[in-house]
Amino acid sequence: MNNKISQQDKALQFHKLHQSNDMLILPNIWDVLGARLLENLGYKVVATASAAIAFTHGYEDDEKMPYTYLLKVFKAIADSVSLPVTVDLESGYAYDHNQLQKNIQSLIETGIVGINIEDTNHLTRSILPIKLQSQRIRLIRKVADEMGIALFINARTDVLLHSRQFTTPNAQLDEMIKRGVAYKEAGADCFFPITIRNKEHIQVLVSKLSMPINVLTLKGIPDLNTLKALGVRRVSLGPSLLKAAIKAMKTLAEDLKEYKGLDSIIENEVTSDYLKSLINK
Repeated sequence: MNNKISQQDKALQFHKLHQSNDMLILPNIWDVLGARLLENLGYKVVATASAAIAFTHGYEDDEKMPYTYLLKVFKAIADSVSLPVTVDLESGYAYDHNQLQKNIQSLIETGIVGINIEDTNHLTRSILPIKLQSQRIRLIRKVADEMGIALFINARTDVLLHSRQFTTPNAQLDEMIKRGVAYKEAGADCFFPITIRNKEHIQVLVSKLSMPINVLTLKGIPDLNTLKALGVRRVSLGPSLLKAAIKAMKTLAEDLKEYKGLDSIIENEVTSDYLKSLINK
């Protein structure tokens, strides 16, 4: 009972963070150590990236990793911190409502309080109809309510990833508005038009939808101060933190082949004791 209350408190805390004047920055992680690092640095929430988890466990993204395996990763992360944890659930690892219901139930049981849910069918590589995705969001909300958890639903739309279907910028914006309105009515708490870069379109979505908007860090987006001024409530990195980590590892490994790089090892402020302090908090 206490765990459930604690989980609900985290869920409500996560909701409140999206109503703050501060823009929520999410450096998406993929393991317990990353979660502990963010908590140690004073972040108020931990978020995962599906691609980062998949890659670091030897799988491609797009729901290639077994769901039961993924749940173990989610639970380990949720158990490791006192912060709210939100996860990228892709399309829910489900192609019918019955499986989606079961998956959401098992997800909530891990202690997770927020999800990203996208509107792409990974089998057909096509975008789901608005009506169907809205039904899925309603089902997720119903399951969470029945379990007594105010699960935060970040509804991701992949309109901009399906540009062949929505061929002009205006058509893409119109479709995003339609989906944002529908997903909000279905119970979504935040709208995530992935790969959006256009400043004016971001501003229109903030104004038209009157709900938190999530922007992904990509080349070409407005700077963070501009995004905050536009009213964006949430910025996520996706797999960018993993890419930065791998870049540092790759650079050092290449230097060592040339008998270089010793100074960066010896002078590294991240010591074994620091890592131990994160694990043994």
